[in-house]
Amino acid sequence: MAETPQQPDSNDNDTRQEAAKIVQNALDDASKSVTAMHDVASEALGDGDIPGSLMDSPDAPKGIDMLRDVDLHVAIELGRTNMLVEDVLKIGDGSVIELDKLAGDPVDVYVNDRLVARGEVLVLNDNFCIRVSEIVANLEDEAEAAKAS
Repeated sequence: MAETPQQPDSNDNDTRQEAAKIVQNALDDASKSVTAMHDVASEALGDGDIPGSLMDSPDAPKGIDMLRDVDLHVAIELGRTNMLVEDVLKIGDGSVIELDKLAGDPVDVYVNDRLVARGEVLVLNDNFCIRVSEIVANLEDEAEAAKAS
């Protein structure tokens, strides 16, 4: 006999929403810090005129070339869902988890936890890949839209 999950009371929902707001604020602060560091680095590296013996060399990389070999974390988000701890503990082989996006909806491309593009999922040589269909132009507006939804 299958048990139906109990609905949490409104206090649990309020607590979860408050926790989500705290986490979102922390993520927003971190994003602003990364943006500020990027702006400072862009100003400092933009003209390539950085003092120091390495930078004085004629073969020294200039501007963005200094950063070309920096590893970035790229993640593709297929969809999201909210689950109770009880439901997560029940996940096993063959479990189906319903996401908030439909098949064929664009997936989100994140670089260092920041939304930068959207695209469609393809298969190439038996591997999944993404064809970018949209570059997110204004990341701050996009973040505000995500908060609103």
